Amino acid sequence: MDYEGRAQRRALTYDELEQFFTAADARVESILAQGRKGALAALRDAQIFKTIYAYGLRRAEAVGLDVADLRPNGAAPRFGRFGAVEARWGKGTRGSGPRRRSVLTVPELGWVTEGLAQWVDQARPRCTDEPTGKLWPTERGSRVSLRYIDLRFATIRDQLGLPSELSVHALRHTYVTNLIEWGYSEKFVQDQVGHAYASTTAIYTSVGDDYKTRMVTRALSRIYGGNDAHNR
Repeated sequence: MDYEGRAQRRALTYDELEQFFTAADARVESILAQGRKGALAALRDAQIFKTIYAYGLRRAEAVGLDVADLRPNGAAPRFGRFGAVEARWGKGTRGSGPRRRSVLTVPELGWVTEGLAQWVDQARPRCTDEPTGKLWPTERGSRVSLRYIDLRFATIRDQLGLPSELSVHALRHTYVTNLIEWGYSEKFVQDQVGHAYASTTAIYTSVGDDYKTRMVTRALSRIYGGNDAHNR
């Protein structure tokens, strides 16, 4: 069962989230200013954390992403190539194997697409010659590991003096909390993050994609005005 109700797991506050991303970005600038190696890796790490938050991903889902998992959403053309993320390594029920889902980019977090474009088009090609394949390659061409992601998060967290119980998973909790705060229905949030059990998933199988598309289209209209799907 996908149980995430441990008391020590909580969402970051808006201030904590801003501090964390600011510190991650600042590390890139600091390395460049000092003329040291590692700026590319720092840029990658910052974008990984932003992607985990902006799509409510689990660590394994984020690490397992390929470039081909970044997809357009016809209902939200303003996001271009990054209208959705195909999470292929979702947690399934016992014995079922990974569970796939499509996570749509929501307007409130549309800023993540600029960073993804910068990484895919400019930074990633400096790590690998392969146009497709792993989204977050290391300089040796392998995927970043779960342990590496944990250590990088902990380093920034401790640097900021944030509570030690906060982990990478807190970014996923923050995503869920924020979507609910912004008025998204519990059904939409549940579908986005893949919290449904097998029986619940079956209920939404026939309407999941249409339902999520309607929700994002409504949000686009609320934030940007007009019918984004038809006017852009």
